[in-house]
Amino acid sequence: MAKKPKQRKFKKVPKTKKGTPKKYLAGAKNPKAREREIKRTAKLYKEGKRTKAMMDKISKQRSKS
Repeated sequence: MAKKPKQRKFKKVPKTKKGTPKKYLAGAKNPKAREREIKRTAKLYKEGKRTKAMMDKISKQRSKS
């Protein structure tokens, strides 16, 4: 019988009310917009609907803000 792999444990970090780590929003010109974009991208990724073109657009936006 194979052993079950151990669950990874991560350190608790400060988060916003919506659950985004505050570190991800640090230095943003518009933190609310950045948080919305992060949440939207994560949702698309989980659903498998994120495309290469979308990711290019998002990375360009992120480098700009």
